[in-house]
Amino acid sequence: MNAETLRACMLGPVIAVAAAVAFPAAPAPAPVGLVAAAAPRFKAVAFDYFVLFDPDSVVPEVEAVFPGRGRELTNLWRTRQFEYSWLRSITDRYADFFAITEDALVYAANSLKLELTSDHKRRLLDAYLHLTPWPDTVDALRMLKASGVRIITIANFSPTMLRSNAESAGLLGFFDALVSTDANRTYKPDPRAYRLGMDRLRLAKQDIVFAAFGGWDAAGAMSFGYPTFWVNRFNQPFEELGIRPDHTSPNLGGLLEFVLSKPSAHSKSSGRQPQFASEPGKSGAEQHARQHE
Repeated sequence: MNAETLRACMLGPVIAVAAAVAFPAAPAPAPVGLVAAAAPRFKAVAFDYFVLFDPDSVVPEVEAVFPGRGRELTNLWRTRQFEYSWLRSITDRYADFFAITEDALVYAANSLKLELTSDHKRRLLDAYLHLTPWPDTVDALRMLKASGVRIITIANFSPTMLRSNAESAGLLGFFDALVSTDANRTYKPDPRAYRLGMDRLRLAKQDIVFAAFGGWDAAGAMSFGYPTFWVNRFNQPFEELGIRPDHTSPNLGGLLEFVLSKPSAHSKSSGRQPQFASEPGKSGAEQHARQHE
């Protein structure tokens, strides 16, 4: 991908993501009670890490360090994380995501005129190594594993961030691989980042469901060619990028249904996927952005 193409792909959502990452309260997860089909419809699920771990679990630590400024600092910090990853990709100045997380924290604190001591920095960066899983994460991973579905990540997080969070939460055994885009020094939505899943699993695109946390990431995975499910935890509108995910829901219950349920006879004959939490979304002109609760 040349610089001009990457710029067009990524700078468009930079402003939009600022709103997408300043999250309101999440809806409560749906109970997991799905009975899986005899054979899963897909062979693997590749997760973005925020589908499984709550990014807002850093807020209490930020609030403890800067009372009354926790949410404000967290939102600016997170926005700059993504902007810096995209800008570094465009300018071919790669740094891993933990380094970007530190740079974004320093910028956010300076922007808000907050004194960030070395101890403050250490505490806040450590929070990104010990994120809290969403309430439905363990049950969903257990069901996928029991059904024979392979589980990996395709995440911008550095390898250290991926492993530390999985170990801290006791989730390491669920994963077949913790795939970081650091492996080829890219960041999503670069197509080379998404290809890491195929290379690691040795499976075709159509056998791997990508589970996205951000609407921009869902658009990137769809553009690459993965069957894509957007776990829209924070009820965000669709990104206006000319492409939408196959399905979406606010929790992992919808993803399990998409991956494990047997397709209907109509879906098999027509080639269309069954509808779950939303309509299939490849034609933005035919659908409107709906909120899911």
